[in-house]
Amino acid sequence: MDDSSQIPPDRLVELVQHDRDSARAPLEQLRAAPTDDRKAALQRLRNAIVDEGVTVGPAVQALAAFLGDEERSVRLTAAKLFVAIARCDPDAAESVVPPLRDRLADDEEFYFVRARSAEALGYVALEHTEAVATPEVVAELRLGLDFDEPEVKQKLAKALEHVAIGDPGRLTHQVAKLADHLADEDELVRYHLCSALAAVGCASPSSLGPAVDPLCERLADGTPQVRGRAAEALGVFGRDADEVVTVPSAAVDTLRSETDTETQFLADRARFALDGWDEGVASGVADDVGSVEGIRESTAEAVEAIRTPAGEECPHCGVGLPVDSPPVCPRCGAPR
Repeated sequence: MDDSSQIPPDRLVELVQHDRDSARAPLEQLRAAPTDDRKAALQRLRNAIVDEGVTVGPAVQALAAFLGDEERSVRLTAAKLFVAIARCDPDAAESVVPPLRDRLADDEEFYFVRARSAEALGYVALEHTEAVATPEVVAELRLGLDFDEPEVKQKLAKALEHVAIGDPGRLTHQVAKLADHLADEDELVRYHLCSALAAVGCASPSSLGPAVDPLCERLADGTPQVRGRAAEALGVFGRDADEVVTVPSAAVDTLRSETDTETQFLADRARFALDGWDEGVASGVADDVGSVEGIRESTAEAVEAIRTPAGEECPHCGVGLPVDSPPVCPRCGAPR
């Protein structure tokens, strides 16, 4: 195809914000463009959504065609685009749940495409759980936790957390199977699964019974946010379960030692758990601890804290630097 017939990426950004008819022809034209051009255009759209607040609602159906592109790299770029769309505009992304589900369920698909599709589905599930969390999708997400690639497992665990936040009842029968992965070597997988279980417990405390022992083991986790969320789940179980709660004395001792920690996230949840076990030390704990809404509101900050170890910051401008950040500061551009 002659380069002169290509729609410039910035012009495409303008068109997809209008009506469906405005975007249809340019996007059909883009599908016939060279691979690098398809990727560049989709990446420009993603950047416009994330950095400029652009909405592409009228064009989501046409954009969904790129999830089935013949080139794996284009499918991956499209899946990343839909993560951005679902995060910023889950109402628009709801209409493309079926092709995202297809990517997740395709055993022959590149695993990073499946992971990003799962991540997008998770963001949609926060607002439209019924459209996403079919038994088949939940099973795909859970089975994927056995995968060897840490980044893939992170996305699947994150999606399960979002399903639990959107509708805790969807995972009440998955508690034991999720608990089997609480000792995963990846700290973000452990965190997201503890959060999912805490959300389930907020709606159905007694359903956490099979997870009590694995959650108690997480109280010795090396990551404070994992310890805190495990404590929150145990606190919900201890406070409202229909049965008498027996918690190992070692777990109680561990939580007592955390009530004055400098990590407020952990200290609040340690107090919450102890109070749930009749220790009476919940004074000063934020009201939203032990609630689905509290889990939803606090999880982004907790993940950022996990990704950015204390004390690791740019020596020039002071911004926190994630573990997997590039060798230059994203804010000021100075070498790390």
